[in-house]
Amino acid sequence: MATSFAMTRDINGFNGFGLPFSIDKYSANLVTLTDTTLTVPGSAAMGAITSTTYNKFIAIFSYEPGSSIWVAVNATAAVPVGGTFASTTSELNPSARQVQAGDTLHFYTADTSAVVGVTFYALF
Repeated sequence: MATSFAMTRDINGFNGFGLPFSIDKYSANLVTLTDTTLTVPGSAAMGAITSTTYNKFIAIFSYEPGSSIWVAVNATAAVPVGGTFASTTSELNPSARQVQAGDTLHFYTADTSAVVGVTFYALF
């Protein structure tokens, strides 16, 4: 069973921005200049979720303070090079993104080490 993305309401019925603790959460201590991947739950190898039940999720990311982590979905993440703007598949420290079951998230850092956490909530 997945944890649903259901925010709590305050006493007046307004969104209180609270979420329950999820049962699908992952963490890693990234190694410098190494592409590290995480498959969104839905495959038999990960999590308590099956893609036949849920196929859309919100992935909420948390990072070690001060770290720079580049994240991409279904593409290799990379840090920028050069002094000009260029097209990229990566985002720097995204806070939350909608993902599909079976997507592969890629994490990359130039820091000597960086800790990252990802929590998934099912979208209905």
